[in-house]
Order: sequence, then structure tokens, then C-alpha cells
Amino acid sequence: MGHCASRDQKDQKKLNRRIDEQIRKDQSMSLRIIKLLLLGAGESGKSTILKQMRILHKDGFSQQDLEMIRPVVYSNCIHSMLAILRAMFHLQIEYGDQERVRDSQLVFATVHANKEELTEELSAAMQRLWMDSGVRECYRRSNEYQIDDSAKYFLDNLSRLSAPNYLPSEQDLLRTRVKTTGITEVLFELKGLTFRVIDVGGQRSERKKWIHCFDNVNAIIFISSLSEYDQTLREDNCTNRMQESLKLFDSICNSPWFADIHFILFLNKKDLFAEKIVRSPLTICFPEYKGQQNQSECINYIQWKFEQLNRYVVYGKFKSPPTQTIEGRKDPHPKPKATRRQARFATAKCLPSCRWLPQKKMSVCNSGLYV
Repeated sequence: MGHCASRDQKDQKKLNRRIDEQIRKDQSMSLRIIKLLLLGAGESGKSTILKQMRILHKDGFSQQDLEMIRPVVYSNCIHSMLAILRAMFHLQIEYGDQERVRDSQLVFATVHANKEELTEELSAAMQRLWMDSGVRECYRRSNEYQIDDSAKYFLDNLSRLSAPNYLPSEQDLLRTRVKTTGITEVLFELKGLTFRVIDVGGQRSERKKWIHCFDNVNAIIFISSLSEYDQTLREDNCTNRMQESLKLFDSICNSPWFADIHFILFLNKKDLFAEKIVRSPLTICFPEYKGQQNQSECINYIQWKFEQLNRYVVYGKFKSPPTQTIEGRKDPHPKPKATRRQARFATAKCLPSCRWLPQKKMSVCNSGLYV
């Protein structure tokens, strides 16, 4: 009996050692996994950044993946034209050539029949529509209605997209727009670490799912689209998109639940912003803005608006706040110094749409990810 008990004890000790060793391995592995959460309002560009991470840091997209996205390209292209045609009616914009009425009827008939194949006939009709002066005028006023950011890209490439053997390129894939529902993620290796990047839908109806992603998060990457300063939400035609983004950033950044989580701010779609700012004033979103109507100064002001919302200590690459903040004067209400012992790391970067930071610009330190 004593001999059997001794053997059982030895077996139990071996089992305990194996369990302890496995726990140590799991703990070591968990320390090597950087969990990043992409947050932001709907259509800010989160899913596009996730795709770019997959292209740059993983295996990209196979030919089968590209073939599967073809119907989405067709749908985005057709619905972009449909959005313009519907807006022409509401904005009371006439066609430059009344012959285009027949072409528009073909677009409406295609959508009504639920046939979103970009046929040669439909492509030719859409190309003629896209060249029409009335259609162009309506597109110029695209901030007054809902249309995808990629509309111009797809409509400019109609002849290529409708070719018989068309295979979407990676750039086409990046430009596609599919509403994110649920949770998607990408895993990739970089500098001996495993990055787990999670994307969740940004529309108001999707935000209740965010809470399930916050466990063991190393950093939150908050993405805001610069180019949406003169647009309203797709789900709420009264709320300015930039104001919604600022409100959302405020609620997340200053929540006590995330006091020890590092924040990274990406100001996205800089290229689209550069095109817009020459014709659409920043005062649409910020009536108090008194600065120059140029790209650099306007971006500085938007970045400063986000920085002012953070009530904790901020480390990172930040520019000085513009002097033309409140009625041409410096801010008379500077933020008090943070008293928290644990200061969070944050940084702001301005990114063009459909581009990602090269590997050499990304580093990891003990306090979190910084760019």
C-alpha cells in the first residue's frame, strides 16, 4: 500500500510539473501577443486598414479571394451611380444631355431587377452618365447625400471593370465597401511578436458588441476620417460625422474602464481631405474656426480638437495647438495636469486612404505600441 501511494505521489508531482511548465509557456506566449482593437465611427476606414495589414504583414489575398470580391466591386460601382442619380432628383439637378435619361433608366431597371452584373451595355450607359455635366455637378455636391468614398475611383475605371476577363486588383479590393457586422481579426508576426488586430463595426447599432473585445487589450487604435467633416451619418442624416467621431473618442478615451489602455489616434483619408478642403470650408463642422483654409492648418486644428478631449497625460508626436482656436484667441481654458500615476501613451498620425504605414515606421516598446 505504501509503495502504491509513493508511486501515485510521484506521478502527481510529474503531472503538476507538466501543468506548471505549460502555464509558464502559456504566460510567456501571452506576453508575446499584442492585442490591438480598431475603433471608430462607421465608414472611418477601419476595415480597409485591416485589409492593408493582411497585405503587408501576412499572406495577402489569393486569386480566389480576388475573384470572390468581383460581385462586390460591381455592386459598389452600380450603387455609386444610383446614389448620384437619386440625388440629382432631390437636388433638382438637370442632365447636361437629356439623352442620359434613357441611360439612367437602365441603371434603375438593373437595380430593381436585382441584377448587379456590370454588362457591356450597362457599363457603356454608366460611362456616358459619368461624363455628363449634370452628373458631375451632382457628384461635386456629394457631401449633401450618402455615397461611398470609392465612388469616383470605380466610376473612373468603368471600362476596365467591365472587361470580359476582369480580375479585381488588390487596390480594387481595398476600395470596396462592405458594412462590417460582427467581429473580424487579423493575426500577423512582426519582430518576434504576434499582433492580433480586431475590427468591429462602427455604426451605432454595432457598438454594443465592442464590450466583448476589451479583455486583455494592449492598445486601442481609434480611426477618424478627416474627409467626413462636411458629411452626415448614414444612419442619421442630422449628425455631422466628424462631431460623431469626436464624441465617440471622448467617451472611449476618458472612460474609467480604459484608463490603463494605450490609445493611438489615426486621422485617416488625408488625400480625400486635400481634395475637399479647397471647395468645402472647415467651418461646416467647426463654425468657430478662424484659421486659413489650407490642408495643413485645418488638419492641425482637427488634431488639436481630438487632443483637447483627452483628460490624461499624453505622450507622442503632437503639434502645438493653433492660435486661432476660440474667436481668434488662444484657448483660455487649458487642461489641468493629469494626476493619474499611470499615464497612457497616445499618438496621432495622418494617413491617406488605402495606404498603411511601412514596417520600419512601426516599433514596440514596453509601454505599448507606438508609431
